[in-house]
Amino acid sequence: MAGNKKKTAFFCQSCGYESSKWVGQCPACKEWNTMVEEPVRPAGRGSRKGSGAGMYGAAAGTGYAAHRQRPVRLHQIERTQKNRFSTGFEELDRVLGGGAVEGSLVLVGGDPGIGKSTLLLQTSLHMAAEGHSVLYISGEESLAQIAMRAERIGQASDQLRFLSETNLETITEILPTEKPQAVVIDSIQTMYSDEVASAPGSVSQVREATAVLLRIAKETGITFFIVGHVTKEGTVAGPRVLEHMVDTVLYFEGDRFASYRVLRGVKNRFGSTNEIGVFEMRQEGLTEVKNPSEYLLSGRPRGASGSVITCSIEGTRPMLTEVQALVVRSGYGYPKRQSTGTDANRVGVLMAVLEKRLSVPLSEYDAYINLAGGIRQTEPALDLGIVMAILSSFQNRPLPDDLIAFGEVGLSGEVRSVSMAEQRIREAAKLGFHKCILPRACMKGLGNLPDIELYPVGGIGELGQYLS
Repeated sequence: MAGNKKKTAFFCQSCGYESSKWVGQCPACKEWNTMVEEPVRPAGRGSRKGSGAGMYGAAAGTGYAAHRQRPVRLHQIERTQKNRFSTGFEELDRVLGGGAVEGSLVLVGGDPGIGKSTLLLQTSLHMAAEGHSVLYISGEESLAQIAMRAERIGQASDQLRFLSETNLETITEILPTEKPQAVVIDSIQTMYSDEVASAPGSVSQVREATAVLLRIAKETGITFFIVGHVTKEGTVAGPRVLEHMVDTVLYFEGDRFASYRVLRGVKNRFGSTNEIGVFEMRQEGLTEVKNPSEYLLSGRPRGASGSVITCSIEGTRPMLTEVQALVVRSGYGYPKRQSTGTDANRVGVLMAVLEKRLSVPLSEYDAYINLAGGIRQTEPALDLGIVMAILSSFQNRPLPDDLIAFGEVGLSGEVRSVSMAEQRIREAAKLGFHKCILPRACMKGLGNLPDIELYPVGGIGELGQYLS
């Protein structure tokens, strides 16, 4: 009986570290209470030692043989430009760096119900409509359920095929026959391999499935989009190594009860990670928001104190945002500070600067800061807008409706330069703003600007003239 006992090991859920015994703190990533026990396959089984697949652990008999490579010199490497193709969503193409790259592995994470499956299903429909062969594989829905969602979203081309399957070996046997250009896996936590003894969604299964898909993508040029569930902390569930293995990691953010969604890139081997895509969830699916500034400013109050328009840069796109501040006398011994849409610690620092440099007694007042629109932004250029909103609410003096302010505020109260000042000014002028408060250092190098008045400042002490 002792000889039939299954061998087990302990894996870290954060980084995938393997240990023969349980430990409270992972020796690799130093996280606490992340070790879980899982079965380990015998050394003679599987592909890690039998198929020559190496670190990828590709299953034997998948139709994709591991080719033996030889080291080469730099000048011997054939330099080819990675081909990109459009996903049919301009906002998604922007976040990906100009379109999907052939042979890449893209991980899309997000909270339950946020719209990950809807986004990728619509993307599949668009790619198929443009003539690309697409295979949509779902491990969470039956074919009938997928059809119900697809009919609500739009017409499907013959280039799009659907499969309801969770077995990794079955999927890898189908791919050489179908030969798709793009594959959607929904979701990676439902996939399992017969070569791994643990349950689907475990550290071993997620790591093995991702490794097999990664190897197929690099050898065949198939582009994979995989859905990843997130934990309560907001990170992709499963081993942290999952995010290191894939080429691109995208997070779909937003309130599931609100209509707007933000697609943000946190890793991209083929483009910038600063770009965001904005979508609106409607009954017929997701629609793109081509001008986020326009919707962020919709419904803003006129002539109200504590309201200031500022401008941040997301990648190459300037975005105008309304900063709202409410400063009221505190009824407790310790004043309350609450921030929505931006870093609360940064707001606390700016309030301390105001109290020290301008002698504003904010320690006696509660302060509530809100970035309207639901898109979280943390760029330092928001500092000046936050400071002016706090002063406007404290003095109960509204600012002009056609005024915009941006700039970074230092601990000495100085207003420091920010990048892409000219693009910010042009975006403000395009949306009808006629006055702009900006750092004095940004005045150098400005080209021919539209009809807008510029008010350069070097410190927060110069803001009083605009609040009188």
